[in-house]
Amino acid sequence: MTVHVDITADQESDLLHLQQTLHAHLEHLLPAGNPSDKVRAAMRAGTLAPGKRIRPLLLLLAARDMGCDLRQRGIFHLACAVEMVHAASLILDDIPSMDNAQMRRGRPTVHREFGENVAILAAVALLSRAFEVIAVAPDLSAVQKTEAVAELSAAVGLQGLVQGQFQDLHEGTKSRSPDAVALTNELKTSVLFRATLQMAAIAADASPQVRENMRYFAQDLGQAFQLLDDLIDGCKHTGKDPFQDQGKSTLVKLLGTQDAEQRLLEHLRSAELHLNSACDCGVATRQYMHALFTQQLALCH
Repeated sequence: MTVHVDITADQESDLLHLQQTLHAHLEHLLPAGNPSDKVRAAMRAGTLAPGKRIRPLLLLLAARDMGCDLRQRGIFHLACAVEMVHAASLILDDIPSMDNAQMRRGRPTVHREFGENVAILAAVALLSRAFEVIAVAPDLSAVQKTEAVAELSAAVGLQGLVQGQFQDLHEGTKSRSPDAVALTNELKTSVLFRATLQMAAIAADASPQVRENMRYFAQDLGQAFQLLDDLIDGCKHTGKDPFQDQGKSTLVKLLGTQDAEQRLLEHLRSAELHLNSACDCGVATRQYMHALFTQQLALCH
């Protein structure tokens, strides 16, 4: 990895504080219920399990870089909603009729722990709860809430995660061109990053031009992130099943490891240019992005 950005002790402390605050908000928004309430327990297991919280952290950092005051409680509601949608997508990805994964975030997948029917119901309930959380978010205007719901719902639907998962399941094992794989990657990964960063821009009352730059930033970031995920498939210490992409036509398989990593770096450079155009005063998002990729790629180097 040719791009390296060190995170200072103060920045590490800031990220840890944001992670702890996020977890506390998630705990509050997904309270424990009766011990017999397996669906609620599965929702909490899928969402509160230790994880990197990449999407909600990006939302908070980008919003702050665009001038948003994180003391505004509604911004944490938006971040939690994004994490709930992401958790729901992972629960569904892992079930036997999809990827049939056994491990996620270093623990048994939700369907292994609670059963497939409970896992599906938990995922549906998390999606529902995510939009409810946005609807009741404090310190945000009705227009901001409506725009946030529109962004997140578009990311979930037929032009987002649903379509990406369908293509991955039904086209992933076939011979495909790099462009076809990149389109699936955009639907699987970039669209949720786009919604995440658009929601940050909405909370910050960003201009249309800034929102457009953040849209391009998210597109490149999502492509880079999916390439990263494919590159570290099979590596130890990822917290999930190794070799999940075995038999699939990924960009790593089509281009080779070296060219795929070069393509990842090109997406990161492009992402940084768009981010600089969107919020040249803030550096936290940029530093977090580069540190994340440096750390994750080091797993296989």
